[in-house]
Amino acid sequence: MVTLLYQTDSYLNEFSATIVAVDPAQNAVALDCSAFYPGGGGQPNDSGVLVVDRESHAVTKVRRDGEHQWHLLDPSATLPACGLQVIGRIDWQRRYALMRTHTALHILCGVVWRDYGAQVTGGNMDPLEGRMDFEFASLRADLVGEIEAKCNAEIAASRDVRVRILPRAEAFQIPDLIRTKINLLPEGITEIRTVEIVGLDLQADGGTHVANTREVGHIRVTDYKSKGAINKRLYIAIE
Repeated sequence: MVTLLYQTDSYLNEFSATIVAVDPAQNAVALDCSAFYPGGGGQPNDSGVLVVDRESHAVTKVRRDGEHQWHLLDPSATLPACGLQVIGRIDWQRRYALMRTHTALHILCGVVWRDYGAQVTGGNMDPLEGRMDFEFASLRADLVGEIEAKCNAEIAASRDVRVRILPRAEAFQIPDLIRTKINLLPEGITEIRTVEIVGLDLQADGGTHVANTREVGHIRVTDYKSKGAINKRLYIAIE
């Protein structure tokens, strides 16, 4: 199984690895370890390069498939051979923007759950912007402004963000671990990764985050919409 370095260190942006499998049809390589996030939970995959024998190969997409994590290379690049050593370099500017954004969405989720008891029904993000859907019956401009102010107060509180990987049985003893309307964790997963914003939020999550809320910056709610009778969408930007 591939060692997923990003799960324990979101700030790791360069690493050494060995190619353990190749896929000529996709011009892709699998590594014994990787700091590239493959995408999931609304967070897009990382981009960057793999350096083999001083030649850089752009990583255009990353995806998990069974025991491997595949790094798809530029189709015009020559596919490196199995067994070669590589240096992986993450596009750090993009990664860090996504880390800030993902933590901002957890702050939003934590505030809405704590103060309004609304579950998440969906979400997505790009660098420094995102949206999240909640089970709200109604949403007004004054309430949106109140939520924005509360989120920025949590940023100003400089709350630490802690990551743990727990046995499934232990993790599911945590109240309200799953904040989404539907539990998206398959039964076959034996370990659960949790992300805690200390004093605000604790939930299962596989993505990359900053270490403290102060790194997020400022959250601005840019828009809100009704997506159904009890489904309301908030759009945010990170400044």
